[in-house]
Amino acid sequence: MTRLWRAVRADRGSYSVEVAILAPVLIAVLGLMIALGRIVDAKGAVDSAARAAARAASLERDATSAQAKANTAAAESLDGQGVTCRASSVVVDTSGYATDVGTDADVTATVDCTASLSDIGLPGLPGAKTLTSSWTSPIDTYRARP
Repeated sequence: MTRLWRAVRADRGSYSVEVAILAPVLIAVLGLMIALGRIVDAKGAVDSAARAAARAASLERDATSAQAKANTAAAESLDGQGVTCRASSVVVDTSGYATDVGTDADVTATVDCTASLSDIGLPGLPGAKTLTSSWTSPIDTYRARP
């Protein structure tokens, strides 16, 4: 019985050491999960913004107003989903507006968003991640174009 008691007493304090070693690892894993969740959420929002921008641009009659509407639609989509970008840009390929009426044409919107990750504070994690998404929407074949 004395031997058993000595063996049990020899392990005293080992739980504290295990917690001290594992706690930072668990915190790092939690931080990594938060960062990946933010990236996935932001990617979905950027996809949605590209879709909205392409659709808004395809409903316009000329390239200038298509670019303006695409910018507005992308910004509203990102704001509506609660995604804040450090920097964002919307590029719209409006070359389809130069085609003749009756010819199939498309408009493509590309949205770039730089999502911030610096507030997570995980060593080795980049401070930001740039996400890009493109979407193509058809222009009405018989819509009058200037």
